[in-house]
Amino acid sequence: MSKWANDALMDAALAYIQSCDRMAACSQQPTTYTEGLTTYMLAITNMTITTDFPITDGASNGRKVTVAAKSGVSITNSGTATHVALLKTGDTTLRLVTTCTSQALTAGGTVDFPAWTHTIADPT
Repeated sequence: MSKWANDALMDAALAYIQSCDRMAACSQQPTTYTEGLTTYMLAITNMTITTDFPITDGASNGRKVTVAAKSGVSITNSGTATHVALLKTGDTTLRLVTTCTSQALTAGGTVDFPAWTHTIADPT
């Protein structure tokens, strides 16, 4: 018997990410909202809920959310960015953390966040 999941199941999980309103470059992996927002935050930008997070079919299967690119984001704190965190300020939750190419950031400068995706694959 094969396995199957309705797209709505995966979309519900991706909608949790889609409702984030902040994206932060962090100096290490945050495990709490406070760490992502302040402790390890080097640069942070506002995100537009749903608009900056379209949900579509995955590249080979499943469903994905694409996180929009952000250019010229002001760097608040100097350090080396190693992670990107997605946060929801309304309920103070850290919703997703991923790694990024390690990059030294200097306060007062700017940084660009490229677009990236998070995929939930079809069950196998």
